[in-house]
Amino acid sequence: MGAEPTAGGGSVSQSSPTPDHDGGSRRAEEEVVGLCRDLIRIDTSNYGDDSGPGERAAAEYVAEQLAEVGLEPRIFESRPGRASTVARIEGADPSRPALLIHGHTDVVPANAEDWTHHPFSGEIADGCVWGRGAVDMKDMDAMTLAVVRERLRTGRKPPRDVVVAFLADEEAGGVYGARHLVDHHPELFEGVDEAISEVGGFSFTVNENLRLYLVETAQKGMHWMRLTVDGTAGHGSMTNNDNAITELCEAVARLGRHKFPVRVTKTVRSFLDELSDALGTELDPENMEETLARLGGIAKIIGATLQNTAAPTQLGAGYKVNVIPGQATAHVDGRFLPGFEEEFLADLDRLLGPRVRREDVHADKALETTFDGALVEAMQSALQAEDPIARAVPYMLSGGTDAKSFDDLGIRGFGFAPLKLPPELDFAGMFHGVDERVPVDGLKFGVRVLDRFLDQC
Repeated sequence: MGAEPTAGGGSVSQSSPTPDHDGGSRRAEEEVVGLCRDLIRIDTSNYGDDSGPGERAAAEYVAEQLAEVGLEPRIFESRPGRASTVARIEGADPSRPALLIHGHTDVVPANAEDWTHHPFSGEIADGCVWGRGAVDMKDMDAMTLAVVRERLRTGRKPPRDVVVAFLADEEAGGVYGARHLVDHHPELFEGVDEAISEVGGFSFTVNENLRLYLVETAQKGMHWMRLTVDGTAGHGSMTNNDNAITELCEAVARLGRHKFPVRVTKTVRSFLDELSDALGTELDPENMEETLARLGGIAKIIGATLQNTAAPTQLGAGYKVNVIPGQATAHVDGRFLPGFEEEFLADLDRLLGPRVRREDVHADKALETTFDGALVEAMQSALQAEDPIARAVPYMLSGGTDAKSFDDLGIRGFGFAPLKLPPELDFAGMFHGVDERVPVDGLKFGVRVLDRFLDQC
């Protein structure tokens, strides 16, 4: 455990081209694709059991890219192989509060047989970079690296200090990544008051005159749970009125089919108001089926932010076909809206009944911030400079990110990983899905926007 300075300093190149527009350079746009492919080729699958093969390799790769342009990145290893990389870039006015840009390098596992292109090949096909992590979130990691590298080559300081963090373990709750750094190395984030990261800043094309860019200002809390029922073990051929599997399956079915009540939070209300204006129609949160059908690839994300959810994801019981087991278990991914955790837990216990024992595997808070301030204005300005029909709007993420850990340090977090997407792309389906991919043009757009944003942050 602890920190290691990365070997090799590297000097800032004096031969790099000057920016060809106010918000970036052609060289960074060209470099981002290769960086994204390199990161995808490092298998950083996170199985949740410390068996993942590549987080240390990814941390070293990132550190090399940063050291090459003159930074002094540090690698922090919370457990063998579970490594994160952090560096600080000096701003023009170090007295101002700093900005954090954080991303995770781990990915969920992928079965290569299910994919059109191998998930760890970084293949370029049909105008996209394919592979696990292409949108979650090695695209943003690559954009951050490309922009930082080019700014350091050309000596362009951001207005304030910027801390960049490339983190392990986000896909399993961040215990060995963001949470470890917040708990054991908070000094790395000294003076930081705002942050940007994943699952925000992506586009939804309304019509030829308007493209909404969804900036994440809230996210649901989580209760990943194990459910257990104890029963009476016995021979499979005999009558048994205390079968643990039967009791558990009935409870899980009740939970899985339950429709939690609609609860409209401040962020969801703001999003629906913006969407109402864009679509030219008043939206009723209690009757969203027709509206969601018009949202294409983002419908799943938005639909899940209207209510609490509890999705059964795993079942386990027994060891032989003719033996009734004495215990049965299930796992459930539970997500609750900001301000509705107590209601959620009460609903769970009512649905599950007294026979089911519920315990958290991992739990974390919900987040919600306002959609205002200079940082939000910088996002809007940077987007409109590259896409004149852009409008930034707030939305709630149905999942969670490492922003939950950084919130404990008083850091206000936003999801802003800018991408202009083809209207036909099922963006929500890319997350943890088969054939995950990101458009090459989207990466280059993101570099330009992110660079402009850093000029104004």
